[in-house]
Amino acid sequence: MSNEKHITKRKRFELAVRIIQLARYLQTEKDEYILSKQILRSGTSIGADIEEASAGQSRRDFRSKMSIASKEARETMYWLRLMKKTRFVEKKLADSLFHDCSELVSLLTSIVKTTAQRCEA
Repeated sequence: MSNEKHITKRKRFELAVRIIQLARYLQTEKDEYILSKQILRSGTSIGADIEEASAGQSRRDFRSKMSIASKEARETMYWLRLMKKTRFVEKKLADSLFHDCSELVSLLTSIVKTTAQRCEA
């Protein structure tokens, strides 16, 4: 397994665990179910989409699934910004999760670009 794949695998799983914990916190401490379900869906989908990509039928299929994972990470960043601005989540936690998502977006963008170049070759 390449170093980039290993880092991505670890980061996506750790992020999903933190997102689940955040959703649980929002539901139990803030009595908030709509936003918690939104971020739970997008935040855990990132890792699932990457996992699905690893079984892609072609490079194009792999690239498509990784692109979807990147979009889910960006959506998760949106929900985090919204929750931070509306004070459902404290700044330190939101910023930490946002940073983790941002790192995944960077890794996924790199993977998608590299795969695109290989598809064209």
